[in-house]
Amino acid sequence: QVQLVESGGGLVQPGGSLRLSCAASGSIFGIRSMGWYRQIPGKEREMVAAISSGVTTYADVVKGRFTISSANGKNTVYLQMNNLKPEDTAVYYCTVTSALNRSHWGQGTQVTVSS
Repeated sequence: QVQLVESGGGLVQPGGSLRLSCAASGSIFGIRSMGWYRQIPGKEREMVAAISSGVTTYADVVKGRFTISSANGKNTVYLQMNNLKPEDTAVYYCTVTSALNRSHWGQGTQVTVSS
């Protein structure tokens, strides 16, 4: 089985920063892409950022503030979040899509932006 473990969430003041990490382990037969989704209370889960072969994609609402990256040779993905806003409060989920076209999800990590 594949496991994704997120870390780095927490409580931060508006304008602050957090760095989320996600480590994938298990029987992953090649990684096609890795990314981050979030679920804001009362809303559907939405894509935040993704990376595939070094190419990054961002949701418009986080462009210029969030940066996704991956570790070379590691099944690890990061999300650097700067200038956080209360609207960013959500549960953030790591996702991996394998070369077998299978998607795997982490359990999520809570990010709360509040004064």
